[in-house]
Amino acid sequence: MRMALRIAYDGTAFYGFQRQPDVRTVEGELIKVLSKLGVIENAESSNFKGASRTDRGVSAFFNVVSFDVSAKPHLIRAEVLNHHLRDAWVLGVAEVPDDFHPRFWAKSKTYRYYLIDEGFREEAMIDCARIFTGTHDFSAFARLEPGKDPVRELTRVEINRRHGYYVVELEGKSFLWEMARRIVNAIRLCGLGLMEPGEVEGMLAGNYGKKVPPARPEGLILWNITYEGIEFKGDERGLNKAKRDIFERYSRALTRAALFGDVLIEL
Repeated sequence: MRMALRIAYDGTAFYGFQRQPDVRTVEGELIKVLSKLGVIENAESSNFKGASRTDRGVSAFFNVVSFDVSAKPHLIRAEVLNHHLRDAWVLGVAEVPDDFHPRFWAKSKTYRYYLIDEGFREEAMIDCARIFTGTHDFSAFARLEPGKDPVRELTRVEINRRHGYYVVELEGKSFLWEMARRIVNAIRLCGLGLMEPGEVEGMLAGNYGKKVPPARPEGLILWNITYEGIEFKGDERGLNKAKRDIFERYSRALTRAALFGDVLIEL
């Protein structure tokens, strides 16, 4: 029996998604809880896999892990798992085919980045975002791993204005390391007039001396992953636990933002 979990997490509480020795990671936390409950023996024997290895500081509203169940399938519920997890929450559970792989079965991924308005030229940001749509060599906008194909397709890059900030939404089948954050920073620089859309076109064509640095990881969230024929179901108690925990983080962040907002006004 193979199961998949839809998970959300506060990326600032972890040293990234992928398990590493001696540091706290999302994957490591999930494996620890599942092993403690006796659902799996360990990561290797359960064929534990993740959809996206988000960087340190990057959060998720929809990431996915899957594993083979060795015992106690009745414990694979959001209510039970969220009782044991900290800074991460199970939002849905699905039984999946034995060959299901959360990364390779994904049809598309959507990231959101939250940019505080620095006095941006909105039209310049939109013009820049349009350039990234389509299939390109993203070498200038990624931290490339050896042997990794730098060509990717983005089906959508949108700029949505909110009150006091912008949300940049990027959708594609797969992303390179730091690709989303470097694209967002290019859009930000265009909005500030420090970079022109024509420079972005040149960089995508391979004309560049240095790469655009990545935007800060704390502003990025993995927002959605689409699958064909896979439906994740949560339970009311488990989802309510997640809502309470996330509201507590929201209220703390909003209090601090209001505090420093008043300080800025007085300055």
